[in-house]
Amino acid sequence: MRRDLADIRLAEYVFAPHYAAPLAMSVAMPAPFRAGPAEDAPMIAMLAVGDLVEALDFAGGQIWGTAPRIGRVGYIAQTALVSLGDID
Repeated sequence: MRRDLADIRLAEYVFAPHYAAPLAMSVAMPAPFRAGPAEDAPMIAMLAVGDLVEALDFAGGQIWGTAPRIGRVGYIAQTALVSLGDID
């Protein structure tokens, strides 16, 4: 969880200084979904090819967002994902 940014769909329920509209992305190669942006951050799950990630922030080669299949937020390498477009 981050205190500086939240999904715009949660604006009615969560206060954050900034909100972002999620960008739908698909996992293109198996990759760890981590609790932090560092390579040694604890792994939440291993995402499989085709899993959906709803990206909210892009920085330092990492994407922070949600993985709906596991119902958590975390970080994944940007190189492991391909864009699907905006989520309505």
